[in-house]
Amino acid sequence: MIATLVRAQRWFEDACIGAGYTIQLLLKTLVALTLVGRKRREVVEQLFLCVLGSLPVVFTTAMSIGMIVSLQTGQVLREFRQESQLGYVVILGMFREMGPVFTSLSLAGLVGSTFAAELGTMKVSEEIDALEVMSIDPVYFLVLPRVIALGVGAVVLTVYADVIGTVGGAIVARASFGVDFEVFMSKGRDHLFMKDVWGGLSKAFIYGTTVGTVACSQGLRAQGGPAGVGLATLRTVVISFTLILIFDYLLTWMFW
Repeated sequence: MIATLVRAQRWFEDACIGAGYTIQLLLKTLVALTLVGRKRREVVEQLFLCVLGSLPVVFTTAMSIGMIVSLQTGQVLREFRQESQLGYVVILGMFREMGPVFTSLSLAGLVGSTFAAELGTMKVSEEIDALEVMSIDPVYFLVLPRVIALGVGAVVLTVYADVIGTVGGAIVARASFGVDFEVFMSKGRDHLFMKDVWGGLSKAFIYGTTVGTVACSQGLRAQGGPAGVGLATLRTVVISFTLILIFDYLLTWMFW
């Protein structure tokens, strides 16, 4: 019993230390934004890696989500002879929730884990210490480009996911329920406002920034050789998923 309490106490202390380190890293990154112009080349390189490397997964995820939502919702609406409202449900759902959330979850698994592994390998091989010895700030040199790239990349990929999910939903609506594409889109446009678009994109940026900060934090705190790098990668995915879902509820409550 005592041993269990001791382990729980250690876990809680480590969690608090990690949360404090991550928040501190985010604040340092915000301060370093004044020098982002000097790192624009690195930001663009990381942005291309984030976006291009994630396109196939985001395409598959968005298309599947749009088709599934259209199919499941259409079966319910058919009982009330309201199949024409499918466009409203699918488009509003993609832009408000499913687009930013599922895109950010994909980025956490694909790009966030990669960033954590890269920085974790540099940490355990003492490359981070070498940068500090040379008076090079790791936050400015390594963290800043990655956090910005993930934030912007999440927005770009969310727009892409919204379009693909809408197309997938429209295909199922036409094939399974006889809803014309024009009717599907018109119903969506009638109920979709700029607040919904900007709210979803704001969510995507916040989620992407969160994933980038968590990934860099876990990578910079990695220790213990290859096993430590693997643990940092695992923690990045788990923590990012958890924070995205928590923030999604809070941001939805704030925006709508």
